[in-house]
Parts: sequence; C-alpha cells; structure tokens
Amino acid sequence: MSHIFIERSHQQTADEARRAVESLAQELTDRFGISYHWQDDSLYFERAGVKGQIELEPGMVRIDARLGFLLAAFKYQLEQEIHRELDQLFQSAPDSA
Repeated sequence: MSHIFIERSHQQTADEARRAVESLAQELTDRFGISYHWQDDSLYFERAGVKGQIELEPGMVRIDARLGFLLAAFKYQLEQEIHRELDQLFQSAPDSA
C-alpha cells in the first residue's frame, strides 16, 4: 500500500479551514464517489482504492492517505493534485510534500 502525507500551514480561522476542507470533501464526493465523515477536527474519507484523513489544527492541515495497489501508480499525480487544491483552498505555497 502506498502512502501520501502532506502538511500545509495556513492563516485561516478554524471555521474557515473547516469550511474549506468540507468543500473539498464534497467536491471529491461528487467527482469520485468518496464517503466521508467528521470526527472532531478530523475528516475521514474512503472509497475503493483509497482511504485516509484530513486533520485540522490551528494554523495547520494534514492529509494522510493510503492508496491501494491500483492507485499507487498514480501517487505522484495525486500528490500534485492535492497540492493544487490546497493552493486554491488556503492560497499559499506548499510547506512540504
């Protein structure tokens, strides 16, 4: 199983960050049929071939995703797409990959 871990700092309030992540999750649901749920400040997501979570902390968002065998070949492209989405949601440059 392949693994994607991304951390991104941001300047948004907790409510703004939660709304941004919720918007992203809804878009992923519409585009790819993921299911998700919130538990405290963590959004857990899952669909065939991928599962993980997005954790919100003050000034920080962390994405931890585990890719199944078939999606592992697309790890680099998926990481780049995640960074692009985070750039739009949080309007800043990536901190780390």
